[in-house]
Amino acid sequence: MLRQAAPQAEQVTRVHDPIAAGRRTALRAAAVQALTSGLVALGFLLLGPRAALAAGIGGLAVALGNALAACMALGGIVPARVAFGRLLLGAMAKWGVVFVAFLAAFAIWRLPPLPLLAGLVIGLLAYLFALNAPASGRNRNRKG
Repeated sequence: MLRQAAPQAEQVTRVHDPIAAGRRTALRAAAVQALTSGLVALGFLLLGPRAALAAGIGGLAVALGNALAACMALGGIVPARVAFGRLLLGAMAKWGVVFVAFLAAFAIWRLPPLPLLAGLVIGLLAYLFALNAPASGRNRNRKG
């Protein structure tokens, strides 16, 4: 008599990686921020193409800065001091990108300041709302 071995059930290991989850959330929020900035720029198109360009630059500068900060700060598992340093460097890089974009918009292209600031403010608010909005499928495998 031959005995056949029972087929082995595939073993699936699910590991929670909070750094990768945080990076995905931050990049998703930056994408929402960029989309919102585009909508604000479309709204300012009623005032003219320069106002729309200014609003788009203001919002996209902060979206690009937040994406850069997320990539820098959430790069992987490191000691606490390194993680804190990355967080600070990411925040400085974010505001550096915003500062350079605003400097170029004011000094080089001479864009109107109000739409530029409106794009920045709406972009920052959209980022906060997107970070706090529940993601689809989050915690769907959690029991209890």
